[in-house]
Amino acid sequence: MKSLKKAWIGLAVCVAAVFLCMFFANRVQTGGGGIRVTEGVIDSSDVGQIAYKLYTPYNATKDNPAPGVLLLHGYQNDHETCAAYAIELAGRGAVVMAIDEFGHGRTEPGMIKRGYTNHTVKVNYGEDSVETGTYKTIGGPVRYRLLLNFSNLSFFNDHYSKGTDGSEVIDSSMGGVAAYAVLATMDNVDPTRLAVSGHSMGTWASWTVSAVYAGVTDEQGRDITPKATVLQCGELFTDDIYDKSPIFGRDIYFNNVLLLQAKWDEFNYFRDYKNTINDELLTSPLRLSFLGTSGKAEWNKTYGSFEDGTARRMELLYTNHRLTTHHKGGLAVALDWFSNAIGFPAYEGMPNARTSYDQTAMTKEWLVLAATLLAIGSMLPLAEILLGTKFFGEVRQALPPAKNVKPKKAWTRGAVITILIAAFTYPFMTQLGQGLLPLPEKKIFRMTIGNGFVGWYSLLIIIMVLITVFGRRKAVKKAKAAGTEPPAFNWNEIGFAGTEAPEKFSWKLFGKGALIALCVTGFMYLQVVLYEKLFMLDFRFIWPFFKSFSWTRLGQFFVYIPFFAAFYLLNNSKIFAGLRTKAAYESGAKGFFASWLRYALLMVGGTLVVILIEYIPFFAGLGPGADLLFGSTFGGPFMSLLIVFAPQVLIFSLIGTYFYRRTGNVYTGAMVIAILACWIVTGGSAML
Repeated sequence: MKSLKKAWIGLAVCVAAVFLCMFFANRVQTGGGGIRVTEGVIDSSDVGQIAYKLYTPYNATKDNPAPGVLLLHGYQNDHETCAAYAIELAGRGAVVMAIDEFGHGRTEPGMIKRGYTNHTVKVNYGEDSVETGTYKTIGGPVRYRLLLNFSNLSFFNDHYSKGTDGSEVIDSSMGGVAAYAVLATMDNVDPTRLAVSGHSMGTWASWTVSAVYAGVTDEQGRDITPKATVLQCGELFTDDIYDKSPIFGRDIYFNNVLLLQAKWDEFNYFRDYKNTINDELLTSPLRLSFLGTSGKAEWNKTYGSFEDGTARRMELLYTNHRLTTHHKGGLAVALDWFSNAIGFPAYEGMPNARTSYDQTAMTKEWLVLAATLLAIGSMLPLAEILLGTKFFGEVRQALPPAKNVKPKKAWTRGAVITILIAAFTYPFMTQLGQGLLPLPEKKIFRMTIGNGFVGWYSLLIIIMVLITVFGRRKAVKKAKAAGTEPPAFNWNEIGFAGTEAPEKFSWKLFGKGALIALCVTGFMYLQVVLYEKLFMLDFRFIWPFFKSFSWTRLGQFFVYIPFFAAFYLLNNSKIFAGLRTKAAYESGAKGFFASWLRYALLMVGGTLVVILIEYIPFFAGLGPGADLLFGSTFGGPFMSLLIVFAPQVLIFSLIGTYFYRRTGNVYTGAMVIAILACWIVTGGSAML
């Protein structure tokens, strides 16, 4: 009863702390009450429903219209990734619209709506040729062609925007053109002071939006051309590509373009297809043409004039691709850029005296991260309450006999093998799964990054099954050679049965363990829904983690969960049960952390090896390791994902350690981890 009381207190404390974190995060989001935050859907007959989040200063009215900014996120993100820019811009008086682009967040049209061609370019546009192999025809699944066509823009000439097989880039703005039209017609927005900014995939969308609206006037004859385009890790093009367009039949021009350049960008698009970002780029014709200068240019220097729209700047940020969206220095430069291009209104009561470095957005991110961790933590006392009931009580089993733990040498050998297998399969299988595995992609396997994990997990599942089968055969062969009866297979030793019937797979334990997992993750899901309704905030940290499902995404969850469940059941069996140590039997916090450190190494070790392979040569000035060793095909998305994936796995190892020590089997922990991992992938990431 005493432990049950502690569990109820722990649950109450977690729930209350989550509420406080989300409440104060919302206060930051709303500028302490000076910004109205709303969500909505743009219902476009051309492209379908586009979800957005709108930040409106209360002082922006029909009689006192404010400048407007459209924000476009990157691949695998959603509108909330733009929150830092949105909060800081709205806090300075601008109306800000951040959308979910095609296939992301709550926007209904999938990425395929963007369109694609049957060719790819391996160097900057305008510098390619068929002869050198830098312009080549490609085949494979639709998602592969689509991913290789992100840099093909619909305002390019037919050479780039149309394929020889009838394929075509339809809307490289990913819904941005339709959203800009809505922003420009809001009665509290000044349509002559509009700007666009995007990150990564969103920079190509930004180029397109700015191209489409170059020189365009509204019904009142007002020029609604974007007065600034801010690229957060963007690609540059040669002048002849976007100077004139046969599609629009008129000049295309871009006002006041700022490029935020990440020093360690994992994507070769955004470092001019070079291995590193260095001062040599300052002498390249591409960069000099962009800046409108000759000789050698400079980082962090503004060229041209804001008055005539020729202002250009390349700001070098000492960060990587993913973190550019929240880099304080980059955001400060962008705020100054917007201020010069569209002006921030001096509304009474608005804190316009703040410098560009006086930012609050990251406070919101840290608060939401704390809420996320606390919400995950709330599952543990709830599980204790459930395990204290009669129905679920039998899930709590004793650990297998301690006499059968692995000796130090055998454990080390098993750990090294586990880590190396994970490390050397990750770069290949994730990228192949994302693009090339022959999956029924248009109707069933629509999650592009999910397919990467399906590829990797499927191979690891096969490897784990084979290791188990061959281990069993070896034991049988050894027994026969000794003239003894082979022992029955011990399911308890690998975490799939209790101590009462160790030689029989326990379906009852599996069923009740899975049901506990559904209950505790369901409780966390209810918290997500609550805070989305109350504050329009989900559980995340920069990168989208836990969001409520649309019906389409819920369907995708059920498509992918069998792969995640199978992998984590086998993975937890190998790591927590098969490679358990004496520390697993030690009680208290000391025993827990001694166990967790070993299990964490096993779960995240392979990822850490890949991180070292990727970033040590990158920071040494040679280039990203995956590109150098395996080619750019195996760099990019899943390499940049490592900084997000590794911390997730550490949290998963904590959950797995807790449940294995509390239940003596792997079912509950594995199913909780599988549900959380699958939820992250299918809840808000890119969908074909």
